[in-house]
Amino acid sequence: MSLRLYDTAAREVRDFVPLVPGKVGVYVCGLTVQSDPHLGHVRSAVAFDVLRRWLAHSGFDVTYIRNVTDIDDKILLKSAEEGREWWEHAFRYERAVTWAYDALGCLPPTYEPRATGHVPEMLEIIETLLERGHAYVAADGSGDVYFDVRSWPAYGELTHQRVDDMEPAADADPRGKRDPRDFALWKGRKPEEPATASWPTPWGPGRPGWHVECSAMAGKYLGAEFDIHGGGIDLRFPHHENEQAQSRAAGQPFARYWMHNAWLTTAGEKMSKSLGNSLLVPEVLRRFRAVEVRWYMVSAHYRSNVEYSDEAVAEAATAYRRVEGFVERAVELVGHVEPAAQVPDAFTAHLDDDLSVPAALAVLHETLRAGNAALAEGGVDGVRTALADVRAMTAVLGVDPLDPRWAVASDERLRATVDALVAVALEQREAARDRKDYAGADAIRDALKASGVVVEDTAAGPRWTLQGGS
Repeated sequence: MSLRLYDTAAREVRDFVPLVPGKVGVYVCGLTVQSDPHLGHVRSAVAFDVLRRWLAHSGFDVTYIRNVTDIDDKILLKSAEEGREWWEHAFRYERAVTWAYDALGCLPPTYEPRATGHVPEMLEIIETLLERGHAYVAADGSGDVYFDVRSWPAYGELTHQRVDDMEPAADADPRGKRDPRDFALWKGRKPEEPATASWPTPWGPGRPGWHVECSAMAGKYLGAEFDIHGGGIDLRFPHHENEQAQSRAAGQPFARYWMHNAWLTTAGEKMSKSLGNSLLVPEVLRRFRAVEVRWYMVSAHYRSNVEYSDEAVAEAATAYRRVEGFVERAVELVGHVEPAAQVPDAFTAHLDDDLSVPAALAVLHETLRAGNAALAEGGVDGVRTALADVRAMTAVLGVDPLDPRWAVASDERLRATVDALVAVALEQREAARDRKDYAGADAIRDALKASGVVVEDTAAGPRWTLQGGS
């Protein structure tokens, strides 16, 4: 394998050499479970799902960790506004986020740790930083503990910034800080905060800062040094910068490669909750099939911004249906064919080049053209080969049309389409009955029955079922 990845820290494409031959450890920052996820939230999960699939296809044993931030300022604030316990609020939206990941075909992580389950590991890191002189307890009695950025000369190396050029860390009351850029490792409990959202420590009850959570969980499951740390480009600073600084200051080499996906934007701006509910994942999936949305998201390079519009997704859906169309016709001719063990060499070359999916899709389309030509000529061997290659390539991208996940989704979509069409017919039947055109109403009912749809008139209105079904 000759995989090369763009390392954000090095700002260049580097040859990927795993820490342990044959094994790869990947840590991806998951979401803070404070609200329903929109499509922009889940782009990172989809992008790194492709990386994970490609590593596995290339023969690596991948340990893939994606965390859940379930304690945070915003979670406490929003749960209080909605009048529910903070942990209930977090779990509600954790389930919504998990549903969105699953709906878009992301493989489940090897493990998905919650921040609240790893406070002892966080305290161990903080105590080590205090002992080494890289952290201090605030002198104002708040119980806050801060990382001393001036004590770590390499601070800023991930984002290539000088400390003096950085903005203050807006994560705690600056009055307890020695330097406004110092960031919170631990936050002392405030009187208005629930007691259940705090843990005992030598410097008083409180809760962890955001950045130390990921350092603790990455170290717990991947060790002091691991291969790849990923996340959205908006996490480079301050989150990932701070993760790296505190981990290395505590004596952990931490991540060897840093990868960041770009934004999914609307009108050139980062997608946000202020845009309303139309881009929440369930709402988008009411307009498009999940596999079509995933195809739209993976078709762009992971480091390229993607401008969202319904028109763009519709165009991507049309392209994906061409793939489905070939697969359906090929299966009719040659029957079921397993994905090829290896993808075409050109496809491999493009994905090995920093996951260049757009270039790899050109190989897929060339294979489709060859397969369609073989279909036209009745060339069974050519069709079988093309089908196996198409399935292998689409499986790497998580969009294999014959994956049972998408077959179920297609069945649901078909049911919804049939439901809508039958509803129109039933409206016409009711209109005929209202004008006492009983012959016309009976004709509509008989036509539906001939198509396998049985109509039953009930006190609550007409009810339809498929013959032999429910």
